[in-house]
Amino acid sequence: MNNIKKLISKPLFLPIFCMLLVMAVNIIYDVASGNFAFNFFTISIRNGVLYGRMIDILNRGSEIAILAIGMTLVVSCSAGTDISVGSVMSLAASFCCMLLAGYGVSSTNELARPLIIGVLGGILIGCVCGAFNGFLVSYLNVQPMVATLILFSAARAIGLLLCNNMIVYVREDSFKIFGGYLGFIPTPIVVAAVCIIITSLILKKTALGLYVQSVGINKKASRIAGIKSERIIFLCYIVCGLCAGIAGIVASSRISSADSNNIGLNFELDAILAVALGGNSLGGGKFRLTGSIIGAYTIQAITTTLYALGVSTEQAPVYKAVIVIIIVAIQAPPFKDYMKKMSAKRQLAKGGVA
Repeated sequence: MNNIKKLISKPLFLPIFCMLLVMAVNIIYDVASGNFAFNFFTISIRNGVLYGRMIDILNRGSEIAILAIGMTLVVSCSAGTDISVGSVMSLAASFCCMLLAGYGVSSTNELARPLIIGVLGGILIGCVCGAFNGFLVSYLNVQPMVATLILFSAARAIGLLLCNNMIVYVREDSFKIFGGYLGFIPTPIVVAAVCIIITSLILKKTALGLYVQSVGINKKASRIAGIKSERIIFLCYIVCGLCAGIAGIVASSRISSADSNNIGLNFELDAILAVALGGNSLGGGKFRLTGSIIGAYTIQAITTTLYALGVSTEQAPVYKAVIVIIIVAIQAPPFKDYMKKMSAKRQLAKGGVA
């Protein structure tokens, strides 16, 4: 019994348990459909590239994993969420494609500017959006959800203006690389892996991770200790905008276009859910980036499983919202206190019987 309690109390228990649960559902579904029980884990090479359900989840979940990096830092330092990341993704994609195609051009097979200019432009606009959100939250003390609500509403509209209210198609092959394949490996997986590795190294090899957690636990105490709390929060929102910009480039490269109305749609919900599912408290403080990444790919696995079970794309967000409610309720202090009291009562009852 004590071993079970120790296992449950592990920080990564929740995300790993949820991932295993999704895998179990897929195994049961395959068996019920008369297919090979472990189809979910089968990986092969078809037409020179990796193929399989696991590869598809890693590929399609890359944008959420990238967003989860920035969202984790934002939640940890400010005890709030950035609900604008999906819209910022759309804006970054629109700005990138507008630069590559030229203003007012709806479709092009040749780049108007070098590819690097468009990519850096999209990433830069993401950083600018992050800086805007960070300034409101850190220096003006605006509630994170209220501050990011501005770009949540406006970023897509700005993207449409940049694209002259059109879907801009960039059909040049070099642009497709970010959403295509690097050899036989899907490029989005490589991009997500690079982002995760760089962020992990920075957080572990520098004091930034400690500063972020310190500010999230107690902003005033951190300021007294000499940590510039406002600057740390501002930096975290810039990183979140940077991640949204990168995710936007990958998303637009997949479809070789900038569809302002659909790129990043509802991705903010997935990013927040990934952080919560990763065992991180939405109240800020300590965070586990590994948990958020596992949570991100679990979300994609859930989405893929829902579609396989016949759930429509319109209904899927409802199920995800229910999962968010359950996770937030489990992490709520009253629920934790209740579980501790029940555990203490059971121990007293066992002691009385003995």
